[in-house]
Amino acid sequence: MSITQELAAWYHQQCDGDWEHTYGITIETLDNPGWRVKIDLMHTELAVQPFQTVERLEPELTWLECWVADQTFHAAGGPEQLEEILSIFLDWAKSIPK
Repeated sequence: MSITQELAAWYHQQCDGDWEHTYGITIETLDNPGWRVKIDLMHTELAVQPFQTVERLEPELTWLECWVADQTFHAAGGPEQLEEILSIFLDWAKSIPK
């Protein structure tokens, strides 16, 4: 399964008729260049789970930072780091016992 298929499956698991009307996933570009990802965790099994911040600020094109604040997974990274960012999120999500 590809990273985007895994992310789509996680998203679909959260959809309960209400969650998807208020919460979701945002992926957008940065102008430096790079990516910004925001994944709402409110009312998901991840909302209260600890997350170890990931920070690698060098080198210039492969930097990334992932953190959780206010029940939201946040990430930003260089132009080639989108797949790694999504993998960090999905690895964390899969590590939580059901």
